Amino acid sequence: MLLGDCLNHLNTMPKASVEFSVFSPPFLNLYSYTASERDLGNQKTREDFFNLFDQMVRLLLNVMKPGRIAACHVAQVPMTLVDHGEIGLRDFRGWTIAAFIRAGWVHHGEVVIDKDPQAQAIRTKTKGLLFVQLRKDSSWLRPALADFLLLFRKPGDNAEAIHGDITNDEWIKFAHPIWYDIDETDVLSGREAREEKDEKHICPLQLGLIDRAVRLWSNPGDVVLSPFAGIGSEGYQSILRGRNFVGIELKRSYYEQACRNLATANTKANEGDLFAVGVA
Repeated sequence: MLLGDCLNHLNTMPKASVEFSVFSPPFLNLYSYTASERDLGNQKTREDFFNLFDQMVRLLLNVMKPGRIAACHVAQVPMTLVDHGEIGLRDFRGWTIAAFIRAGWVHHGEVVIDKDPQAQAIRTKTKGLLFVQLRKDSSWLRPALADFLLLFRKPGDNAEAIHGDITNDEWIKFAHPIWYDIDETDVLSGREAREEKDEKHICPLQLGLIDRAVRLWSNPGDVVLSPFAGIGSEGYQSILRGRNFVGIELKRSYYEQACRNLATANTKANEGDLFAVGVA
């Protein structure tokens, strides 16, 4: 784990030293995690956000080995009356794809992650999902917001073939464009990393999603990188699958919790705890 700004750390990492990257960046200013002006979640405008994000994906391209994959987890971002004057959606998915392409990546593919509309309605109180709006005026209704795992490939030939432990039956399931079986509650706890001044809750990535991505696009012993490591979810699952991990985190409390989580994963991996990996 590395504490600090991912731009600084990526800039000092060796070129072509990473085999796979999986991460979930801040979604514009939807969540604010730190007071730092370097925090992507604190950027006031889309232009300011992508000025920093563009720098990150260019540096990520530099540290990635040719022919290898970066998997970026995103969701569309709601518009609100207070902030935007309208209720609608901002195309964060499309803007993210454009940023990677600008940096020189090849858009390799994407997976839609199904989400529970009732759980989303309860958590966000979104007008377009509520039963009361169904009865009042259904012109405001819209489907729940899915997550997306966007896949990007660094141009060039992959020097070392990936030989994962994926069976044919698993690949039939994984090759579907929508993954319906990712458990939204299968996440590391971020409770210990919260601070009194936190404005928003941490949103750890689902372990089942990380596990599937790591198995598909990396070999045991590969280096997996997350430039927005949070409490270390990507590293936790990577270590359990026999990969090495480099994580970068700006917020000290998240970094410290990530260190604890990675130590736990390392202990489980060394003990050979097969049940620690969970269901792929």
